[in-house]
This record gives sequence, C-alpha cells and structure tokens, in this order.
Amino acid sequence: MFLPGKVGQVVQGELKFVPCGLHVEDGRIRLPESGQDGHRWILPGLVDVHCHLGMRGVEPVSRAELEEQGKADRDSGVLAVRDCGTVTNNAWVKSVAYLPRLIRCGRHVARFKRYIKGLPIDVDNQADLPQVLSHQAQRADGWVKLVADWIDRSMGREAVLRPLWEKAVLREAIAAAHEAGAKVTAHSFSHEAIDPLLEAGVDCIEHGTGMDEVQMQEAARRSIAVTPTLCQVGMFPTFAAPGRQKYPLYYEQMIRMWERRYEQVAQMVDAGIHIMVGTDTAPKPLHGGIGQEIAELEKVGLPGSEIVAAASWRTRNFLELDNLTEGASADFLCYHENPLENPRILAKPDEVYLRGRRYK
Repeated sequence: MFLPGKVGQVVQGELKFVPCGLHVEDGRIRLPESGQDGHRWILPGLVDVHCHLGMRGVEPVSRAELEEQGKADRDSGVLAVRDCGTVTNNAWVKSVAYLPRLIRCGRHVARFKRYIKGLPIDVDNQADLPQVLSHQAQRADGWVKLVADWIDRSMGREAVLRPLWEKAVLREAIAAAHEAGAKVTAHSFSHEAIDPLLEAGVDCIEHGTGMDEVQMQEAARRSIAVTPTLCQVGMFPTFAAPGRQKYPLYYEQMIRMWERRYEQVAQMVDAGIHIMVGTDTAPKPLHGGIGQEIAELEKVGLPGSEIVAAASWRTRNFLELDNLTEGASADFLCYHENPLENPRILAKPDEVYLRGRRYK
C-alpha cells in the first residue's frame, strides 16, 4: 500500500514534512527514494505518557472495559501509552494488535498512609524501598513509578505537601531501579521534593508543579523530562477544597501552584526541559481525551512545533519508540491539514494506522 503525502521526518532535531509519501508492507514503513506528494500530513502516533489503562479511580476494570479505553485512546491518535501505575497486571494488552502499544510501570510505590489508599504498594520501612523498586523493575517494561511527596496529615493544621523519602534512601532506591534495568518516573507536586529527586538521578518527573527556575535548569541539564499534566493540575482547587478548614496551609499551597501552572510550564520550555503529554485522570472522557491536554499546552502559548514534538516524535524518541523511519512499525496518523499550523487537530486524525492496519 502506498500513501502519497507529506511525511514527518526529524531533521537535526526539528520536524520537517517531506513530500514523498510512504509504503506500508507487512506492517512496516518503507520510504521511497522519490515519491508522490498529496493532501496528507503524516505524523508518527501520539503518546500518552501518564495514563492509567485499566483503571477507574483506584479500581481495576474488566477486560472488556479496558479494551474500550484502549480503543478510545487509539482513535484519538494515541498509539502508545506509558501506563504510569496501575493495581492490575495489564500486560496482556501487549499481545492485542488493535490496542495501543503499552509500556508498563507496574504499581505506584509510596510510604504507608502517605498516598491514595488502595493504589500503591505501601512501604512501611524506608530501608525496603530499594528492594521494592528493584522488584517492580522486573515486573514492568523499563519504567517504575515512585510517589515522591504527598500531604502529611500528621502535622494537623500545619499539614502541607512533604517528601516521603530520606535523601539517602532515595538515592539508593533509584540506583537499584537503574541496576535492574528500569528508569524511574516520580510523582511530585511540591518544591521540596524536587532537589532530592534531581540529586538521586530520577529520569522523569510527573506534574512538577513545585519546580523553580533553578531546578528546571538542572533538570534540563540532566535531560530529565517533565509531564505537566495540566488538566490534572487544573483540578487542584477541587482536590484541596475538602481540607480547606482542617489543612489551611495545604490548601493555600495547592492554590498557589494552580494559579501559576501556565506560567510555570512556559518557564520549563524556556529552560530547555523536554515536555511530554500525559492525561492522568482528569480529562472527560478519560480515555480519548488527550486533545484536552493538548489544548492546555496551547494556553501556555507553546508554538505548534513544540506541541507536536511533546505529543509525538520527541516523546517517542525519549521512550525509544519508532518514528517514521525505514523499517519502523507502521504506527502513524494522517491529517488533511498541517498539524504544525493547527495543533488542535492532533487528537482528531483523519486516518489512524497501527501496526500497518487502518482503524479510522
């Protein structure tokens, strides 16, 4: 099968549309030496790097419901998912050709009574954290998910977001995950949790709402990516409101981060941080809602080229997924207009191809 059109190729770190078209043979991409232009703009599939495939709240869903979640993501252009923590083993998804490619992070790992009940593996003794992360690395697909901070309710009315782990334990645990062959991504809202994560060698930060400009520059220097989850951060007033009277300092802390969310992501981009797109649990509908997160990045003021990079090719490179190169799996999207000029269409592809088969 040959598709005439403009193929998105990465040239010296920038996406260029080359008017050559592409062949699909046995589920693989073949790039012609000279081809035919057409009214298609062809991009590699989108990636949702903070997704909880197979969950509804903290409860696992049935296989049938998980399939519907995956199909909704696929039809929105999401052809790969990094499952950023789930209570169920959804590894079977990887053998289903019509569902997005899955990178599993295993279970969240947190301290006992310092995260959402029922969601993480709870570590009571901090000294056990390296062993737990190492074990999760063996069950996952090259990534593990660590919870780095949460509200400390033991402080009563003085309660705020606080780090969960001692610095020495954190360094040892991340090193153990690396030794086991996995990278570490960490949930972090607070400012105080960031420096220990950077010093310990974390690979990616989820949310990152407490980062200041110095920390951003250091993250960029270390090539640590950040998933801002702006839809989720937009829910901070709702998350904090029930504790406003009992935990007033926590409420104020959350509101301050919510108020500066767009400014902060713009600062991350200016610092050179690789921004990635992740939905978490906020979009409605939850699956198939990546367009809402993309719209939030538009509010930051990012140009179309940055949004496309965050949602597709640059993030695919970061996760070691194929782009539109010779012999790569035919996971791509077609548009009838240039998505660099109108990123709002990213989640509304006109054609969806996964493993060489067309689904839309």
